[in-house]
This record gives sequence, C-alpha cells and structure tokens, in this order.
Amino acid sequence: MPTAKKPAGATHRDLESVLITETAIRRRIKKLGAEIMAAYGDEPITVISIINGAILFTADLLRQIDNPIRLDCIRISSYRNETKSVGKPQLIHSLTLDVSNRHVLLIDDILDTGKTLSLVAELIRRLNPTSLRVCVLLDKRGRREVPFEADFVGFKIPDRFVVGYGLDFAERYRNLPCIGVLKPHLQNPPEWA
Repeated sequence: MPTAKKPAGATHRDLESVLITETAIRRRIKKLGAEIMAAYGDEPITVISIINGAILFTADLLRQIDNPIRLDCIRISSYRNETKSVGKPQLIHSLTLDVSNRHVLLIDDILDTGKTLSLVAELIRRLNPTSLRVCVLLDKRGRREVPFEADFVGFKIPDRFVVGYGLDFAERYRNLPCIGVLKPHLQNPPEWA
C-alpha cells in the first residue's frame, strides 16, 4: 500500500535543516546551463562527471545545455563512511573517452578541500584537452586545503555537513530532492553501512 506523501516543505527526519530547497536548485541549474552555453558558444563539450555524487546534478544540468555533449564518468573515493575527506582521494574508475583536443567540462557535486578536483583536473590536463573548465553545485570555501577554484558554481555554502541531491553519508540520502544539514548525532559511521 503506498504511503502518504509528505506535505510541501516537510523536512526529512534526519535533517537538522534544509540549506537549499528543491526549487532553488532547479532555478540555479537553469541559470548555470545558460552561463555554460554563453562560455562555450556553439562548441561541442565533453562532460566528465565525478560519480556517484554528481550524477543527479549532471543529469539535470545537461538538460539545460543545447551544445553537442559527450559524457563520461570518473569515480573517485575520498570520504568513505566519514564526514570529512579521508587522506588522498583514490581513483576507482578512470575515463573511457578520448579528451585530447576537446573542450572538457568537469562536473562535481561539491568543492570543499579541493583535493579531489585538483587530482582529477591534473589527470585530465595530462590528456591534452583544448580547454578545461570546472562546474560544481556547491562550494564550501571554509574547508579548502588545496588552492582550487571552479569556473561555474551553483551555491556557496558554510562549513556544514550536507546531504541530499546526490550528496551522501555512507551512501544514504542521495535521493533527497533538497540539500540539508545532517543532524549531528547521525554524523558517525553508521551500523548499517
């Protein structure tokens, strides 16, 4: 039997607060799409999405871009079951597309320490793209450990641990339509991981 839908504006029980609403995300992604098209003109774009976190953001963003798109994904591990980046990011799965002499747009869910994006950007630069730009949904400047800036930013956020809209804690909460702050008592390695 289907369960009753939550009323509009209701918060998931594990969230302390909603930082960015579903509506705000949709509006900003539409504007980001326009900014990206203005930057690339009519040029084809090779999009590299860092998964799993950026998969929802990438899918919604690409629907706002009219340019010819080639899509590839790269998998990096940096958080595991923690709320802070754990050591050096590890490459789990690399690219399959040739990016040499192509305009590359690297997409990630969040720029915090800068370690992951710095690693992936360097990997892509070694493959000789025509250009490399970076787009992130969230920029958490307060956590930066490596100097790195994105070309396109959805939202600047404070140093809080957030989940939803692709962002997870131990692979949970990615499916939330908003971005919210996880309750502090839930920010421990879970028994269900």
